[in-house]
Amino acid sequence: MLELRPTCENCNKSLPPDSLEARICTYECTFCATCVDGVLENVCPNCGGGFVPRPIRPSKNWRGDNFLGKDPASVNVRHRPVDSRAHATFAAAIKTILPHRR
Repeated sequence: MLELRPTCENCNKSLPPDSLEARICTYECTFCATCVDGVLENVCPNCGGGFVPRPIRPSKNWRGDNFLGKDPASVNVRHRPVDSRAHATFAAAIKTILPHRR
C-alpha cells in the first residue's frame, strides 16, 4: 500500500493525500510536479526511474473500508534537497541509455 508521503523530497512543498501535484517513482519517492518537470527532468534522483501522478486514496468509505480513515497517509517527511547540477549530469546519462525518456 502506498505511504502517501506528505511533502516533496526536494522543495518540501506540502502534498496532502488529495494533491494532484504529487508525483512518484516505482519506489514511491515523492516529488511535486514543479520539481519533477523543472529540476528532475522526469528522472528520479534516487533510483533513475521516471515519475507518474500519485493516485488519490478516497477520503470516504465508499466500499470495503478502503479509505484514508482506515489507511491514513504517512506523516514522515523525507526532505532531501537535490543538487541540481549533479542531477543534471545524472539525468543526461540516464537519457542516453533510455532515449525514450527525453
